[in-house]
Amino acid sequence: MTMKYRLSRRAALGLIGGSAASALIPVPGARVNAQTLDKVSYQTNWRAQGEHGGFYLALANGIYKKYGIDADIRMGGPQQNPSQLLLGGRVDMIMSNSFEAIRYAQENLPFLCIASIFQKDPQVLISHPGQGNDTLAALKGKPILVGAGGRTSFWPFLKAKFGFTDEQIRPYTFNMAPFLADKTISQQGFLSSEPFAIRKAGVNPVVHLLADSGFGNYNTTINISKKMVAEKKDVVQRFVTATLEGWAEYMKGGPAIEAANALILKDNPDMDGEKLAYARQVMNENGIVLSGDALTLGIGAMTDARWADFYKMMTEAGVFPAGIDIKKAYSLEFINKGVGKA
Repeated sequence: MTMKYRLSRRAALGLIGGSAASALIPVPGARVNAQTLDKVSYQTNWRAQGEHGGFYLALANGIYKKYGIDADIRMGGPQQNPSQLLLGGRVDMIMSNSFEAIRYAQENLPFLCIASIFQKDPQVLISHPGQGNDTLAALKGKPILVGAGGRTSFWPFLKAKFGFTDEQIRPYTFNMAPFLADKTISQQGFLSSEPFAIRKAGVNPVVHLLADSGFGNYNTTINISKKMVAEKKDVVQRFVTATLEGWAEYMKGGPAIEAANALILKDNPDMDGEKLAYARQVMNENGIVLSGDALTLGIGAMTDARWADFYKMMTEAGVFPAGIDIKKAYSLEFINKGVGKA
């Protein structure tokens, strides 16, 4: 049902530092028009792809509008820095991860994470078959192509858990030619990206999903300013709920995802239908969206315990200093309400 929102004078007068949008209350049965929608911008971390499917579905299938939101899903890319856009106030929310949220708390910045679409970080290491590299532990001491970002995120985890050393690192330039040319080398990747390209090149790789070995980073998060949370709480809740409903529909597949995929292809002509289908398939097969806490708490779930465990693990790995007030990095207020749970 389409929902219209009207301004409650009493609610508006009760807001401290709030905006009129924060005091919108639903009027059942009324149709939404452009004047009643609250504008919300969300910046993704890369060019449009299947890994962003739920956002595009909520946009294409009218779920955001159903909740009174005029959503602006902005595509990222190599020249974009979502964090700078958020810190500079040029976008309302961004796609990010646990590392960045903990940095907010470490540096006392007024931003936080309010939902995590991915229960499992899709970060993988990829090896050639038939080389004895069928487990992460087997890669100890062997050459691995790792990019600059990986050296300060997942690599410390691998060093702490499996005894990897920096001497194993070879530079990764996001070109798979070195991997394809040398069967003894492994490389980093994203579950739904590099393995797809490597299979296209004729190699059926061994794919190691780091999350299945305890790498507890939340990914594809919704990060936001504390100011917006305080002043537009109702708008934020409606955006989050609509997004989670969009992801629930996208992961189910079927005709409902066609309009979303069409929008993705429009934003990113370099994408294609086969890769979109592959991304959704491996996300479902590996529980990227629906696993762990999301099975009982709903899509987007986060918990105090997991945040604490991740911070402890990465502190012991030398990524973060001790003494950060981890609870400043996130809020559970807008999630864990059972949206889209299996």
